Amino acid sequence: MIELHQLTKRYGDKLAVDGLSFQVPQGVVTGFLGPNGAGKSTTMRMILDLDRPTSGRVTIDGKRYGQLNEPLKYIGALLEAKAVHPGRTAYDHLLWLAQSNRIPRRRIDEVLGLVGLTAVAGKRARGFSLGMGQRLGIASALLGDPEILMFDEPVNGLDPEGILWVRTLMKELASEGRTVFVSSHLMSEMALTADHLVVIGLGRLLADLPMSEFIKQNSRSAVRVRTPHVEQLKDALAGAGLRAVPGPDGAYEVEDGDLEFIGELAASRGITLHELSPQQASLEEAFMRMTADSVEYHAGDGEGRDAAGAWGSSWQARGGAARKEK
Repeated sequence: MIELHQLTKRYGDKLAVDGLSFQVPQGVVTGFLGPNGAGKSTTMRMILDLDRPTSGRVTIDGKRYGQLNEPLKYIGALLEAKAVHPGRTAYDHLLWLAQSNRIPRRRIDEVLGLVGLTAVAGKRARGFSLGMGQRLGIASALLGDPEILMFDEPVNGLDPEGILWVRTLMKELASEGRTVFVSSHLMSEMALTADHLVVIGLGRLLADLPMSEFIKQNSRSAVRVRTPHVEQLKDALAGAGLRAVPGPDGAYEVEDGDLEFIGELAASRGITLHELSPQQASLEEAFMRMTADSVEYHAGDGEGRDAAGAWGSSWQARGGAARKEK
């Protein structure tokens, strides 16, 4: 298990990580999210003793990384796909890692096969594409068959088949009871992969909770309705203190409405409904709403854009407070 205790890191006057405390649970994929400059990479580097904390501590199974004998058997990590000597072959890169951690040589062939690099095992890393480098980095992380795995942007440079493979791999590793900690900017991919989220902004912890709870707490609810009797439905909703606003494709959306209540209300008034469905925000929309005040650099905002951003759904874009530039 990875545990952070008031972890803090300063670079001169800049506070990169500010008193982070959380645990990465076992048996689930934990997504590590935050805007650019939030401190994610610095935090992951401190976990691996690549950067020394200004204060606080981080432990792996109760020990600092530097205290682990043969650390690749405890934790495997991919932080930078190009952190490979360009003159080494894929096999030789894994060989020196295996020898330094007393890992059997047969394990090299196993992980090369697992990541699909057997055919290029003798090719030098300088000739690898970004996607091949990612696969070699994942092979390095898996080499010691560790119980804890940590990946920073693992699908960069991968094609759709490779992305699906990584997603499946993460879930399989977690299903075996391992700790899987993944940082990514791809919200759509995190929504499909992660079960739990740790979100930071400006070096501080913003959220540490299951994916479903994160979306629920950081988005508005709405009910989408479609009817040939628009005015009658709007009048009925108004009488109940609700408001229907135009949505896409001729449908209407009722913010903070209850699905069953609206259906029963329409039935009692003899109003035909062609559609009645709940609308849930995406992970991206919920993330944008939570981290709006933690983004260091905002692009120029159009008038009326709320914290969910211009690409938010129509029901989120209406009525939200405009995000302020810092």
